[in-house]
Amino acid sequence: MNISVDLTLSPLLDDYEKHVINFIKQLRASDFTVLENPLSTQIYGDYDKLMPFLTQEIKRSFDAVDISVLQMKIVKTDRSNYEPNF
Repeated sequence: MNISVDLTLSPLLDDYEKHVINFIKQLRASDFTVLENPLSTQIYGDYDKLMPFLTQEIKRSFDAVDISVLQMKIVKTDRSNYEPNF
C-alpha cells in the first residue's frame, strides 16, 4: 500500500533551523520520493518500508534536541504526482 506523509518538524530551540535542515537531508538521502515547500516536507512510498524509516529518522531527530514537535499527516495513496486542475 502506498502512502503520502506530510511532516512539519518544529524543534523548540533558538537554533531550530539546523535541526530541521538535518532532518530534511536525511529524508532526501533515502530512496523515497521527497517534495518540499516552505511549510512542510512530503515523503511518499510503500507503507511497510516508509514507516520504519520514518520511525528511525524521527527518533534520530528527537535524540538531537531537548524538546521538539513533529506534526504528521498520512494519506492512504501516493499523491506525489498531484497537479491542481484549476
